[in-house]
Amino acid sequence: METKLLPADSAGIALAARLLREGQVVGIPTETVYGLAANALDPEAARRIYSAKGRPSDNPLIVHIAALEDLYPLTARCPRLAETLAAAFWPGPLTMIFQKSGRVPPATTGGMDTVAVRMPSHPAAQAVIRESGLPLAAPSANLSGKPSPTRASHVYEDMNGRIPLILDGGDCAVGVESTVIAVGEDHVRLLRPGGITVEMLSRHCRVEVDGGVLHQLREGEKALSPGMKYKHYAPNAQVILLDGTEEDFLRYVNAHAAEGVFAMASRAEAARLVVPTLPFGGEREETEQARRLFDCLRECDEKGARTVYVRMPDARGVGLAVLNRLLRAAGFTVIKL
Repeated sequence: METKLLPADSAGIALAARLLREGQVVGIPTETVYGLAANALDPEAARRIYSAKGRPSDNPLIVHIAALEDLYPLTARCPRLAETLAAAFWPGPLTMIFQKSGRVPPATTGGMDTVAVRMPSHPAAQAVIRESGLPLAAPSANLSGKPSPTRASHVYEDMNGRIPLILDGGDCAVGVESTVIAVGEDHVRLLRPGGITVEMLSRHCRVEVDGGVLHQLREGEKALSPGMKYKHYAPNAQVILLDGTEEDFLRYVNAHAAEGVFAMASRAEAARLVVPTLPFGGEREETEQARRLFDCLRECDEKGARTVYVRMPDARGVGLAVLNRLLRAAGFTVIKL
């Protein structure tokens, strides 16, 4: 299959919409990461997403819409709190989980009776949804388990020959996937952290953080959200998280310098490290860390890294999302300093 890489202009969007209506899979930009989009109501199109990614079919897909009225046909019931949160955070990087309607096939939801829905804010994503006239299932546009793509070139690297089209809409602004919540009557349960933080949600309701955010699921436990069950976001190198102060981090990495050892660190820390360092952002720079995270993990492979040390980030704000992704990239390998 030939894969075209085109600008996300009117011509590119028109072609993407036509391919989506034909049941094909298209790489599209969103504000979080690039998505691998297909008709969410077509089981065969959903199966093409799983095939292109090499993704386990019990890992649910998020459905993307362009207007609030597009939500109701997808759900059996919409709690009032969900409408409150939609008014506050949509369009934007928030995914909410609902009981699904009969319109949404099990192939899209990983066989579950719930459906995850969000409204992206990226203008190209909005335009593709509107032009196609379809709700779009769209997980991250990477090979399953690899770092998510925040540039069109990342998508092309993983998906060349697997899908017919990738739209280039520039670098993603947020850099990590959307926040995923299950919505109750008066509270929400955070299943995956992202750009909409616990602190932001707490202004509107009580927030419970699911144990799977920072810990591995137990054997046989059902994954309610993408990104919970399997090892995700990992480069070929072994990622190791170091839990300690800045001085502890610098001392440990310098003591373990060897061929193929890299670090992800702030520029100030890089000046004191004897190993190659990828600029990642330092303490209290969690927004920069989120934007840089997947770029850095992909760069690890480009530079031939074998081991990558990262200091455990602060779990406040979007830092919780960065920590969540790093734990999964590391396979939960953490060294307490």
